[in-house]
Amino acid sequence: MTVVGPFGLSVQDRDLTRDVQTGMDAVEAALAEAVKSEIPFITITASHLLEAGGKRFRPLLVMLAAQFGDPTAPGVVPAAVVVELTHLATLYHDDVMDEAPVRRGVATANTRWDNSVAILTGDFLFSRASQVLADLGPEAVRIQADAFERLVTGQILETAGPGAGDPLTHYLDVLSGKTGALVAVSCRFGALMSGAEPWAVDILTEYGEKMGLAFQLADDVLDIASDSHESGKTPGTDLREGVPTLPVLLLRSMPVDPADPEDVRLRELLSQDLTDDQRHAEALRLLRRHPALERARRETLRYAEEARALLAPLPDCPAKAALQGLCDAVAIRTM
Repeated sequence: MTVVGPFGLSVQDRDLTRDVQTGMDAVEAALAEAVKSEIPFITITASHLLEAGGKRFRPLLVMLAAQFGDPTAPGVVPAAVVVELTHLATLYHDDVMDEAPVRRGVATANTRWDNSVAILTGDFLFSRASQVLADLGPEAVRIQADAFERLVTGQILETAGPGAGDPLTHYLDVLSGKTGALVAVSCRFGALMSGAEPWAVDILTEYGEKMGLAFQLADDVLDIASDSHESGKTPGTDLREGVPTLPVLLLRSMPVDPADPEDVRLRELLSQDLTDDQRHAEALRLLRRHPALERARRETLRYAEEARALLAPLPDCPAKAALQGLCDAVAIRTM
């Protein structure tokens, strides 16, 4: 058994392993070229997050979806480059908006340089993605434009907040735009550029949308449930920063149990500043024991199972098994 891509995705078929790894290697080389500029400083800033690594989840999905057509078709690798450049560009902008000091284990561009450099570097990467995209034809440009509108809309919704609306519905709408849209396009591009049948393109696009949400919600659960050794990051980061994610939003949607002192205490803590280490540790401990966390797990698994069900009409093949394996990975991540 070999492993291809992020999340410990196991692939038992040697031909698929070879095809996907060849594609991923080509994407990595093309990304390295795409971030180069005649101006050395721009090359340094644009290479900053690329060289820090990353899961390359979106290019992996492009490669797997391309297996339902001709995975060697000339548009497959460039399409994967487009989605990863777009993703990288959003990270530069997100770090400015979030005032994040670290990304992928290195100082963010806004910390190493300043906000202006980070924003303009993100814009540079968007422009490079557009250059690659232009060679893929007008349909690809339209698909990317629609996805980009959804991505920006999701970011605006997050910034504006839920207002008088339901916070949980609002949160899922944000994730659908910020995460689901580009993951869906990754699957769509892979299938489309490989010449897959239109009905298969549609199925894989829907699958990507669901999986994008499932993996983001799994991250929400991991942020609460795992320790730093398991997840590789500090647990309760969103909790400390006051960012309401799925477990907290579900908790707030549940009625208070006055007979449960831990429930009452947890809600009291969530209304306070949790940058204090002692309060943060107590809130994290209580949330891990609260029924809301189990509800968050079930909700995450529901999205993963819906994604799996969408794959049913596709022909049985190693690529389908690998996509189903990503559904299993969500389950493992939320255990």
